[in-house]
Amino acid sequence: MTPKKIGLALGGGGARGLAHIGVIKALVENDIDISFIAGTSMGALVGGWYAATKDINALENIFSNVSKDEINMFTKILKKRDGGSLRVKDHIFTDFLGDTLKRANIENLKIPFWAVATDIKNGDEVVIKKGNLLEAIRASAALPIVFNPVAFDDRLLMDGGFSNPVPADVVKQMGAECVIAVDISSKWLDFSEKPFNWTRLPSLISNVLDAAAYQLSKSALESADIVLRPLVLNFGWFDFRQPGEIIRAGIRETKINIKDIFAKTGYPEPARTPFEKFLDFLFYQNIDQD
Repeated sequence: MTPKKIGLALGGGGARGLAHIGVIKALVENDIDISFIAGTSMGALVGGWYAATKDINALENIFSNVSKDEINMFTKILKKRDGGSLRVKDHIFTDFLGDTLKRANIENLKIPFWAVATDIKNGDEVVIKKGNLLEAIRASAALPIVFNPVAFDDRLLMDGGFSNPVPADVVKQMGAECVIAVDISSKWLDFSEKPFNWTRLPSLISNVLDAAAYQLSKSALESADIVLRPLVLNFGWFDFRQPGEIIRAGIRETKINIKDIFAKTGYPEPARTPFEKFLDFLFYQNIDQD
């Protein structure tokens, strides 16, 4: 059976998006090629990086080896400015990604990649298919209240999570024959069972976005052949303090579903020794305990 062309749809979710790194690592380690990538918000950052470099380990190292001061920069991303409004500096992504992506254009990447943003004027979904990659990432991840909207191709854009949180339908349009969607945020919150502290703005933003993503992602996920949901909902959108744990959650979720991935993508499952099967048994036991 000829392997299918795989499209990876990476959803938004702030720090939870580090799970995308784990998903890509696990696919690469199993010799599963990714032919197309579409990303929203943090999914655009991770997906855009991999599409440009095909080096997911480098991005993992960036997050895993940050200093305590840099971690504090992420965990304290919200700060008061302009008479009490909340913003972070607009060039935070430029500073973070450095020179690696500054000169990259979407149409020249190693893997075809599209980023999803939202038109701030009318709420329409905007699929960015060409132009500067770094600016596309900034537009896709321009979360209102935190970041200013980004001017891109004569439109003013904000976070793509408000129009398409998990762009499975977009990567299908790119030509993917088998779509693997990674949903890291969509959930519904029952406020009647768990009273919410509405005075904590970062938590409020996270929970409202999760609930919105739950509704918005339903139709897009219908295009997915496989949906991965790493167990990262216990991490906040702005919680970058445990990158290793979030990345490992992406690896675990992919390995749990790896047999289904082999079956649906047409990639041959590698032969395994009895010892490797025993290690898998231990691995799955640890997952159950987690």
